[in-house]
Amino acid sequence: MRITIFLNILPGLVWLCSCSGNSFSESKTPDYDTFCFYYNWYGNTEKDGREIHWAHAVLPQDAGDTVTGGTIPGGDDIASNFFPQLGTYSCTDSTTIDHHIHMLRQARIGVMVLTWWDIYDFGYQSVPLIMNLAARYGIRVCFHIEPFKGRNAASTRRNIQTIINTYGSHPAFYRKDGKPLFFIYDSYLTSSEEWKTLLQPDGSITIRNTPCDALMIGLWVKKGEEDFFADSGFDGFYTYFGATGFTYGSTLAHWPYLQDWAERHGKIFIPSVAPGYIDTRVRPWNGKTTRDRENGRYYDRMFEAAINSGVTNIGITSFNEWHEGTQIEPAVPFHPDAFHYLDYEPLKPDYYLDRTAYWIDRWKAKSGI
Repeated sequence: MRITIFLNILPGLVWLCSCSGNSFSESKTPDYDTFCFYYNWYGNTEKDGREIHWAHAVLPQDAGDTVTGGTIPGGDDIASNFFPQLGTYSCTDSTTIDHHIHMLRQARIGVMVLTWWDIYDFGYQSVPLIMNLAARYGIRVCFHIEPFKGRNAASTRRNIQTIINTYGSHPAFYRKDGKPLFFIYDSYLTSSEEWKTLLQPDGSITIRNTPCDALMIGLWVKKGEEDFFADSGFDGFYTYFGATGFTYGSTLAHWPYLQDWAERHGKIFIPSVAPGYIDTRVRPWNGKTTRDRENGRYYDRMFEAAINSGVTNIGITSFNEWHEGTQIEPAVPFHPDAFHYLDYEPLKPDYYLDRTAYWIDRWKAKSGI
């Protein structure tokens, strides 16, 4: 009953089924084995009445950090080391989302992975708009379930049920081998014993063999997580982090082993590639995690390592995680008084879109998939 009422009152929740065909005129076809993490959490004053995520607190290093603080206000002074070509956009704006969908097509990316923080988060209102435009251009959408307040096995099940009931019939809704797919960020925050209740067929709140059944992809962070993924019931794992060597999972030398282990245990391994990493605007103490883009060479190494590991799916971190500088979305030179932003020069603003398409072409030619 709660979901039925919700469907009736949600504004804009009318599927544009007449636009579900691929009317895109370019020759690049989207690849549905490539997932790209997309952050639909941005808003601006003009559209939404305030700067959302462009404004951001400067984060302390730990509870004892009494020096770091303050807030980056947004506008010309945003919580990023780069500045977007589209400016400080809103993800509730149809023109912005249309631009983003075309960029994804340019990059040959087939699946947008939307950040999901429960239905009470600002980003939730943009989902129908994104899915309608994605369907128009042949892009599919799945969800990255974040550690929202109160997330556990039971609340994760409720959110999966909400997502499937609300969007499962939409032409843009992604399915792999007939099943929805969900990425679960920081899955280690919940014990394997609790995940069993949701992900094993005999679990007390299991989704298996129910209308909520799905491919569940957890986050492999540390060395020695084999037992966690073998016991919990996850269908696979991803690495997410854009800084090579930051975790065991994000260390390129470990990817052949992770792929081999996944194959031997019937799991899906999705390594995550990124063009670089820098988050010192929001974490000024974290310079050691910065990874320079090296004019595209960093991205090349990550993509090549993913392909060479023999995987059948690849994740891209990210389309637009501007806080952490992992975006492939176009950035431009901008030097206001507030901050001297980085950019991609001497490369073009859209270099990483074209380079993504290049590597997807190479991957498909090599693997024959």
